[in-house]
Amino acid sequence: MSAPDTNIEKQTRWHRGPLIGMAVVVLFALGYGAYYLGNLAEEGNNPDNPDVIIDGRTGEAEEVQ
Repeated sequence: MSAPDTNIEKQTRWHRGPLIGMAVVVLFALGYGAYYLGNLAEEGNNPDNPDVIIDGRTGEAEEVQ
């Protein structure tokens, strides 16, 4: 059964604030996720201080001095 007295304009006013709040939270989460993925891509997966470096041309291991 539906509600006997529905006032669409009043319900629109009541729901405007929560809907805007949810949209702000979603936009913040998307922005933070993009920042996080960008930061991961920038830093990469390289070790900070490797003991051995592989020469890309020959494939031989070289000691770090």
